[in-house]
Amino acid sequence: MANLYKRGDKDNRPWGTWEVLETGDTYCVKKIRVTPGNILSLQSHNFRSEHWIIVEGEAVVTLGEDKIVKKAGENAYIPVTVKHRIQNNTDKDMVFIEVQCGENLDENDIIRYEDSYGRVK
Repeated sequence: MANLYKRGDKDNRPWGTWEVLETGDTYCVKKIRVTPGNILSLQSHNFRSEHWIIVEGEAVVTLGEDKIVKKAGENAYIPVTVKHRIQNNTDKDMVFIEVQCGENLDENDIIRYEDSYGRVK
């Protein structure tokens, strides 16, 4: 098992961007920006939990069957294997800090159930 993320890794996605701020053997800290009107895929992970802290804007967080509105300064915890997603229904960027914890951290630990952009993996 390993953490395949490195500080400075970044990517552009159809919904916005992510950048790795810090990593350790069993954690990764990302800054994620979701542009107005966009939504990440409904997904789960087999090897990691996530803790999201909203730092700018407002988010709609799906956690299992629940949808919860979170504002700057609020957070959500996503246990391993729980289906989740985040969306920005506003007209301004929404930014959150994601702390991943687990023995195996990489982009391959994403199981997608629904995706607005046609991605299957």
